[in-house]
Amino acid sequence: MARVEGKICVVTGAASGLGAADARRLTEEGATVVLTDVDEGRGAAVAGALPRAVFLRHDVTEEAGWAAVVAEVDRRFGRLDVLVNNAGLVRFASVEDCSLEEYRLHQRVMSEGSFLGCKHAIPLMARSGGGSIINVSSVAATKGIGVIPAYSAAKGAILSLSRSVAVHCQEKGYGIRCNAIVPGAHDTPMTAAAMSSLPQEEAGLAQIQAQGQGKPEDVANLVLFLASDESRQITGTHFVIDNGETMK
Repeated sequence: MARVEGKICVVTGAASGLGAADARRLTEEGATVVLTDVDEGRGAAVAGALPRAVFLRHDVTEEAGWAAVVAEVDRRFGRLDVLVNNAGLVRFASVEDCSLEEYRLHQRVMSEGSFLGCKHAIPLMARSGGGSIINVSSVAATKGIGVIPAYSAAKGAILSLSRSVAVHCQEKGYGIRCNAIVPGAHDTPMTAAAMSSLPQEEAGLAQIQAQGQGKPEDVANLVLFLASDESRQITGTHFVIDNGETMK
């Protein structure tokens, strides 16, 4: 055990779902975790139930907020080893029905949020001797799903961003790895809320029901591996965890 003993980690969107599971798994294996989210009540409750965990309210769309979080991590711990860019949202609307405002919201939270996280975390991680950035994408980035074009576009941007960040950090000699996780459907409050708004005949629902949903812990185990030194030779790639949803 203790696969990430002594590492300082930041996990965004950690008040519930995948982010909360990531934080739990990392602390179980010895890390100190800074959980961030806009949901202060639930985020503080999750952090309060974990050892070596603190919560910071944080809107990932605000650059000043990112600067403040990284500065606070530096002040408290003097280093940063792992960043998990997990914060996200999904709302269903086809390309004809999606408003520009909704489209831009998805980009701000996921595409821009991940960009800002990488931008502000890299200097501290480099000073810490290196580390691991883990960006959460989605199978929606690699397959067509008609009811979530805004979500798909944002998650696709995360895949491309991750490769670019990995190359940059390697060229600079920072010792920072950057990879993306590509989950299929997992049983989280966000997924449940989104699915409840879909008509039962929706094709995406039928596929999810046929394949089943994973548990947040399944993704958290992959996050743990990428956060640990076991994955020290892995950078600039992505890992699909979807129970075969995209293999056909």
